[in-house]
Amino acid sequence: MKNLSYLCGALLIIGSASSLKAQLIDEKDVTVTMDLQPVLQLDMTTPDQIEFVFDEINEYYAGITKYGATVLRVSSTVSWDLYAVGRSTGTNGPEFWDQQIDYGNNNVNAIPDLPLSLLELHQNQPNNGDGAATGLFSDYNQAFSPATTPSAGNSLYVNAGTNTPPTTVDKYIGGHAGTSGIVGADFLPGGSYLTQTGLTSDYFYVIDYRILPSLPAIFPNAADADGATFEDIATVNGAGAYAEPGVYTMYVQYILLEDQ
Repeated sequence: MKNLSYLCGALLIIGSASSLKAQLIDEKDVTVTMDLQPVLQLDMTTPDQIEFVFDEINEYYAGITKYGATVLRVSSTVSWDLYAVGRSTGTNGPEFWDQQIDYGNNNVNAIPDLPLSLLELHQNQPNNGDGAATGLFSDYNQAFSPATTPSAGNSLYVNAGTNTPPTTVDKYIGGHAGTSGIVGADFLPGGSYLTQTGLTSDYFYVIDYRILPSLPAIFPNAADADGATFEDIATVNGAGAYAEPGVYTMYVQYILLEDQ
């Protein structure tokens, strides 16, 4: 009887230990999903319309400059490129200003087709993402040239009326054509003007504009996208040609896109 009691006690202890190991568990899982949407944000401060009125001889000769007319602020979660492109509605052709009013008298030498590239841009700081650029000018950072020295350094990028990105030989404001994966070669890294401030911030650009008609009005600084070929009115239309007086309009598109 005594032995039976010991046996029962041993079984009870063993049973209790087994019960602890076989504890019931109820588990519930929750799935956490993260959706990282690419965000590219370009903030622009600029007048609705920038006007150039040439009604004095000295303005034709020296040109008119609009300083600080546009301010660009970049924020991006991905590597990016920023460029400007000249466009119009195509009234006179995809690469020309739209003539709204004609002041001329139909003189055969008065040309109404004014190249979009006659508009010049200047950015306040250099493009620090253009290491792989191969053209004569990789950005718009060079100073406007003297009135008597034609230069394609600041002529606006134009591409047959489209907003197709520039190539390695054309101008960008920030970043450049190519996908090397090397910072500074052909892109600028994600970031924001909100956190990277200062005069040398890669996320903040001040843009000046200039139009230089010259005498006669041939717009000597108008040039092809790569800056290697001038397309001023005399070069394209021959000696004696000049811009027909009138009112003309066009627009500049600033495009921020993921590096490609």
